[in-house]
Amino acid sequence: MVETYVFGHKSPDSDSITSSIVMANLENELGNSEAKAYRLGSINKETEFILDYLGMDAPELLESIEDGANVILVDHNSPAESVDNLENANILKVVDHHKLALATSYPLFLRFEPVGCTETILCKLYEENGVEITKEIATLMLSAIISDTLLLKSPTTTEDDKAAVEKLSQIAEIDAEEYGLEMLKAGTDLSSFSIDEILSLDAKQIDFKNVKSIVNQVNTADISDVMTMKDELEEGMSNIIDEEDLDLFMLLITDIVNSNSQVIALGKYSCLVEKAYGVILENNTVLLEGVVSRKKQVVPIMTESA
Repeated sequence: MVETYVFGHKSPDSDSITSSIVMANLENELGNSEAKAYRLGSINKETEFILDYLGMDAPELLESIEDGANVILVDHNSPAESVDNLENANILKVVDHHKLALATSYPLFLRFEPVGCTETILCKLYEENGVEITKEIATLMLSAIISDTLLLKSPTTTEDDKAAVEKLSQIAEIDAEEYGLEMLKAGTDLSSFSIDEILSLDAKQIDFKNVKSIVNQVNTADISDVMTMKDELEEGMSNIIDEEDLDLFMLLITDIVNSNSQVIALGKYSCLVEKAYGVILENNTVLLEGVVSRKKQVVPIMTESA
């Protein structure tokens, strides 16, 4: 049987990595294909915490695919965020919780739902197909939902996410609050990362109408710790703006404890942040109170203001 590549987006987060593993397992359990999980970048410390907790290795790195390769996309569907040569691949399925950005000339299986995490959808797919959710799979699912919803505090959180966390925590035999806080804090340690690595940890190109932008988000338990690197971060952001010919680079430093984000904005359209949120940037930065979700509290607001 021909191998099927299963992967999430570039600069992978916990949802992308765990969903790749979980989706590949589902395909194999159903006998649909010889599926294998891959990653499109280095894993972050939060994901490392999850895999270490389970004693699992990270999926193999995938840099490109051959023409005609069978692929399944999870936690993304935009070609800009995907593997090189995706346009010549045979996309079998997409399971995602982001807006639709993919167009194909052939039919395929699509499962999109406006929930907080791809794993919430996968939890449903396991149940709908009568596939057992093992303790290991439940832990992977639970971890990603906690990550994407910031322990169910993010505005992206839905009732489906809450129900999934309750169910999965029982199967995994995990106290979601205790485990989740430990996991989230593990992911906020930036001490071993270079400036370039921090600026690529969770960077996504998101164009606000005609404003070519990158929005990067890093989580922290203390914003002031990250802001000690402000000068170096701004220098790195400026370099990326020049290299990528960007109009705007937004760095969201999100406080997972108090649910706020300090934004650093550079570029000729940095004023768009002021217009969108009714704030004034001082030395290129401002605190956005209550803003924790890039998908719901940044992309639509910035796009509407552009």
